Amino acid sequence: MTPETWLAFFVACWVISLSPGAGAIASMSCGLQYGFWRGYWNAIGLQLALALQIAVVAAGVGAVLATSSLAFSVIKWFGVAYLLWLALKQWQAMPEMLDDSSAPRPIGRPLTLVLRGFLVNASNPKAIVFILAVLPQFLDPQRDLVLQYLQMGATMVVVDLIVMAGYTGLAAKVLRLLRTPRQQRLVNRSFAVMFAGAAALLATVRRAVV
Repeated sequence: MTPETWLAFFVACWVISLSPGAGAIASMSCGLQYGFWRGYWNAIGLQLALALQIAVVAAGVGAVLATSSLAFSVIKWFGVAYLLWLALKQWQAMPEMLDDSSAPRPIGRPLTLVLRGFLVNASNPKAIVFILAVLPQFLDPQRDLVLQYLQMGATMVVVDLIVMAGYTGLAAKVLRLLRTPRQQRLVNRSFAVMFAGAAALLATVRRAVV
């Protein structure tokens, strides 16, 4: 990639990552529940799924998934069900009284949080279609395609890690302002509604007719 092309792609990555979506909601939810350092494992899972999706597109399988009605539907409805399950878990989350700033946060297992983030991104077929539509626009067919996909993939992952760190850290800071079970319950249920909203939006996604 030329420096000019990479810079344009770099700017596009920031716009894409900053757009609110299921990944941002999941990052804020984990930051709220587990704090920054523990909750950030969720962001690692998000990036593993993103890297997989880029690899799928680079391998040419993305075109098959984007045009296969069955594959698209299976992934989409799995994603809808998973987001609704996260909404239910968030709604049922039990608040804890935080009497001082040293009160411990609940502990989440890193692998569980990585898997949670991975499933949020991997179960969104719209991401495959989006990557399939966007990445080729920045490719130079006269240059090494594998190297260009690696450059773009690394750029997307790094930018998204930074953005998700912001979402996770912001929510982690907010937790310390929540002193009563009522306040925590309100925030938990707000995130539950956002997860349900993301599921509803995903349910409306339709495969592009080609």
